[in-house]
Amino acid sequence: MRIAVATDHAGFPLKQPIIDELRRLGHEVLDLGTDSEAPVDYPDYAEAAGDAVRSGRAQRAVLICGSGVGASVAANKMPGIRAAVCHDTYSAHQGVEHDDMNVLTLGARVIGPALALELVDAFVRAEFSGAERHVRRLKKVLAIEARFAKAKEKVDG
Repeated sequence: MRIAVATDHAGFPLKQPIIDELRRLGHEVLDLGTDSEAPVDYPDYAEAAGDAVRSGRAQRAVLICGSGVGASVAANKMPGIRAAVCHDTYSAHQGVEHDDMNVLTLGARVIGPALALELVDAFVRAEFSGAERHVRRLKKVLAIEARFAKAKEKVDG
């Protein structure tokens, strides 16, 4: 699987260990930056990661900022992106299995490197279950997204 990885300055210290782990697990990595701890704005990197998933350049993404919250909020503004902050392994795999989560967001100031690697491993090993109840719920989520997109088109158009 090709996985995009993007971080802001606060997430930068976790970037290379996560990239190394993904490669060790046999995944191709699309590194979307940042490349230092110099201050940058997390929405720019959230958009880059979301765009990689939306365009098909990556099947999933790992997005890292200080808390994980800002990156998750920004990524979820993009149609087709289902991002969640996960700081426990259950949520990291359950989010994919039940909700077809395609972007894992992590808070580098909340978790350490060992847990980050466990979360990434749980995320990339998980697959959407396809169970009827999960498909039904996902369709409802997608319908909400579509309704708001249509409403925005009417306002903008």
